[in-house]
Amino acid sequence: MANSTDLDRTLAELDGLAPAGYFLGLHIRFVAPILTFQTYNQAWVDRYTQQGYALRDPMIAWGFSATGSTRWSEIEIPDPFEIFADAALHGLPYGISVSCGPMTSRTIAGVARQDREFTDDEIGRIRDVILRLHDLTEPPESLTEAQKEALRLIAEGDRHAAAAAKLKISESALKARLNSARQRLTARTTAEAIQRAKDYRLL
Repeated sequence: MANSTDLDRTLAELDGLAPAGYFLGLHIRFVAPILTFQTYNQAWVDRYTQQGYALRDPMIAWGFSATGSTRWSEIEIPDPFEIFADAALHGLPYGISVSCGPMTSRTIAGVARQDREFTDDEIGRIRDVILRLHDLTEPPESLTEAQKEALRLIAEGDRHAAAAAKLKISESALKARLNSARQRLTARTTAEAIQRAKDYRLL
């Protein structure tokens, strides 16, 4: 996986291509994505959650049935709950879907704007950014035993000094192990690294 700086930079690039925001579910495994990022307006996020739209969204259904990119207006999957119409009422009348990766680790994104359809060139640029984000966040296959031991002790509630004592290493060596685990997991904090390690079934 890339470091968090690369991830932040690429997300900022996506933000610049999404005038009305985006939703990004990275590496969907066992139904849930390992990472999610979204910048849609809060009113739409609340509405989407309250209505349970994720289970009925034709954009997500398309993302599981195809890879590539398409405008929302071109998705032919039935929309009996009129989710696209509801999205338009909440400031997201135009959008595209992007899907990539194998079914065992699928990434699905929705990107919106208020004023017009996305051009083919814009769609291509967005697709390239999503593919990069998918690659940047590829979960590691493993952690070292040293990284796992350090994360496990902190997860169990030990402070740095206590964890270092249990491992018979210096506190600075423990911090180095935690830092390397954070980098491997593209995590900004140790708590985030612990959660991702659990999500990836590495801990």
